Amino acid sequence: MGNTLSCCVSPNASPKLGRRGGSAEPDCESELYEAVTGSAGTREPAAAGSEPAAAAAGDAVAAAPDTATVEPAELDFGAGEGHHLQHISDREMPEDLALESNPSDHPRASTIFLSKSQTDVREKRKSNHLNHVSPGQLTKKYSSCSTIFLDDSTVSQPNLRTTLKCVTLAIYYHIKNRDANRSLDIFDERSHPLTQEKVPEEYFKHDPEHKFIYRFVRTLFSAAQLTAECAIVTLVYLERLLTYAEIDICPTNWKRIVLGAILLASKVWDDQAVWNVDYCQILKDITVEDMNEMERHFLELLQFNINVPASVYAKYYFDLRSLGDDNNLNFLFAPLSKERAQNLEAISRLCENKDLCRAAMRRSSSADNFIGIQRSNAILS
Repeated sequence: MGNTLSCCVSPNASPKLGRRGGSAEPDCESELYEAVTGSAGTREPAAAGSEPAAAAAGDAVAAAPDTATVEPAELDFGAGEGHHLQHISDREMPEDLALESNPSDHPRASTIFLSKSQTDVREKRKSNHLNHVSPGQLTKKYSSCSTIFLDDSTVSQPNLRTTLKCVTLAIYYHIKNRDANRSLDIFDERSHPLTQEKVPEEYFKHDPEHKFIYRFVRTLFSAAQLTAECAIVTLVYLERLLTYAEIDICPTNWKRIVLGAILLASKVWDDQAVWNVDYCQILKDITVEDMNEMERHFLELLQFNINVPASVYAKYYFDLRSLGDDNNLNFLFAPLSKERAQNLEAISRLCENKDLCRAAMRRSSSADNFIGIQRSNAILS
């Protein structure tokens, strides 16, 4: 006779792992280190007051049952037979990790890497102004009424080379303008080296240059055949780790933190992810046990929050473009041709449908597949 209260129980689950047909086996070790490497049950009838009170008046006339309302605060899930397992999306964040202040979770929060880079950008511009340094010949192309210049990178299909340069530049500014040297043992390369060769202590006292970080990341992406979208998700996980775990990325831990972020991003983003044992074919001296342990710690420090909303992804993409523009990274601009305009129009029309847009953000597809879509006539010069 009691009222039944139901709740959604969803235990934590680890992400599914895909497997390529063959493991990546290029010998990249020398190049890597050349780069300075409850159920609530049924309420008790007596406690809930749901048992009808029978009044024997005359010929046994039954009174209507008086059902009391149970306040949510009165329900004690811990004291029941089962335990209430909170869903990951319902888990409350600590006060100091409010979503509004965490750029990896909230689309309106400013990205950390862009904030850290602004100091250097302002100083560079101020120095050029005081020293009357000429910017030189302008290489950037601007659109006009007759010609539109576009590069070959879009939010759903970023250019791999340009994206890697921007992501590694963001990591460079994270290291250079870090607040302190807070770290964890699992990411410390002195405790968990990536090579059997002895690394001089002097190596850990200097910040790596941008080209060394780029070479390290490019080698991993090339050997594992990862996509540009995976690089953006890697940066999201990296900043989320620094925020959640309250650590800094520094010369002693940047390689293992970047490796852990790439490992996790490839499994979450790619349909056919690279296994941990395949990374051991790329980094010859690392063991699969070490990779597994680092992945477990990474997930625990992220509080198993591996969700990347489309709005956050788009924010990181455009902030990376701003970072590249501020640092004079060359984007391959070319005049907009009729064929490219038709492909862009087809992609835009596809994204008008929210479901298809979400699928396109999850797994990019070639614009050549959309040629068959009906297009409106456009006048192009």
